[in-house]
Amino acid sequence: MRCDLRDPRLILLTLTAALLLATFVAPQIDVRRPGFDLLAVVDITGSMNVRDYAAGGKPISRLEKVKAVLRQLIARLPCPSRVALGVFTERRPFLLFEPIDACADFSPLEAAIAAIDWRMAWEGDSRISAGLFRAVDMARELKTDLLFFTDGQEAPPLPASGGPVFEAKPGETRGLIVGTGGYDLSPIPKFDDKGRETGFVAIDDVPHESRFGLPPKGAERREGFNARNAPFGATAVVGVEHLSSVKEDYLRTLSEKTGLGYFHLDDKASLLDAYRAAGTERPRAGKLDMRPYLGGLSAACLFAAFSVAPLLERLARNRQTTRFARK
Repeated sequence: MRCDLRDPRLILLTLTAALLLATFVAPQIDVRRPGFDLLAVVDITGSMNVRDYAAGGKPISRLEKVKAVLRQLIARLPCPSRVALGVFTERRPFLLFEPIDACADFSPLEAAIAAIDWRMAWEGDSRISAGLFRAVDMARELKTDLLFFTDGQEAPPLPASGGPVFEAKPGETRGLIVGTGGYDLSPIPKFDDKGRETGFVAIDDVPHESRFGLPPKGAERREGFNARNAPFGATAVVGVEHLSSVKEDYLRTLSEKTGLGYFHLDDKASLLDAYRAAGTERPRAGKLDMRPYLGGLSAACLFAAFSVAPLLERLARNRQTTRFARK
């Protein structure tokens, strides 16, 4: 029985075997790729438990949204990139671990992000500007960009004189402040000392004004004002600090002070694209593994040999039969 060397199936099966063999001997190719080094710091204060995002038709908290988006971002970073992770509460960030390979160590990175929880907080305050400025210092020491995820709600509110002064050089550390949360005011979940949700933060549960430093302008017109004994007036100010929304104007002000970019976290824009534009591309040596590509081509040839080639043969026979019938 003669073998037809022009048989498409024979050619495709030969290519399948050759490519499959090549997967065992193919060397890794040295390449230079653009990578990124970043420190992601996640706000874990109480207002991050507000459920003003949705997933699968169900409301989810700001913290859960940040964790999901951060996992997606890291999975899409070019290799090799490196990621460090930290959390923020009170007035300072806490570094969980220094930069590790986002590709080779993706599994522990993913597990660490999944484990981030509001119960990790060591204090209840949320002094955003102080925490952000220290995170900038931390990123500079690690020689990374910074992604700072927060809703921007200062708790307690800043004094009338303003927040701390940013003493570093604006723009020296690159990255993004990622504003988290909706624009409408929403109630803040309240928990007991065992972590069980008991309702929402009430108007009397939080201060609505800072009484540190000098009083604000117009305080002299308040009821019970006394320049010496009651410079803030005799009655407490009542506001909306028991409710929460993303403080975008304030975060944009911090963005201008630090030189970081600003990005609002929603489903309309890509965080990766925004980070690529604001971050630092770091070309570095890497390895290109050819085995997945060769294996994929081998599988494609095998599929074609048993599906596409028989179909082409059947079409050719039909054309030939039609030609003979016309004669």
